[in-house]
Amino acid sequence: MTRVLATGVFDLLHAGHLHYLNEAKKLGDELVVIVATDATVRRRKHEPVTPEALRLELIQALKPVDRAIIGHEGDIFEVVRDIGPDVIALGYDQEFDERELQNEIDRRGIRAKVIRLSKYADDLNGTRKIIRKIIDWYTFKKTIDKAEGDR
Repeated sequence: MTRVLATGVFDLLHAGHLHYLNEAKKLGDELVVIVATDATVRRRKHEPVTPEALRLELIQALKPVDRAIIGHEGDIFEVVRDIGPDVIALGYDQEFDERELQNEIDRRGIRAKVIRLSKYADDLNGTRKIIRKIIDWYTFKKTIDKAEGDR
């Protein structure tokens, strides 16, 4: 059995997330997903829109996911060692350099292959893009409403 590990924030679940997890599942028999903690999201990206417990519940409910867990604070390789993946699937936009990650995994004696997955060309394939589109829409709507009110 081949165990695949995927990781992410998964804030405002979107089609890009589904593409990533479906592609990761194709790499093996079992897909385990690590969902970033709220503290990690705050430190590395932004204030999470959706709390970690809800993000975990949403990811666990997805068809390609066999098991999902909340990540650990501190050494990211501890949870990788605990899961024992054969493959680590990186999303196309995840910050990790796959060669550096592979070297560190090898150095720590973790027997897994790092694979970078392809980009998904969906228009709304990122949480920040979704938020930007909503803000732009409301800003435009407010401008239109004000213009109509000034008539």
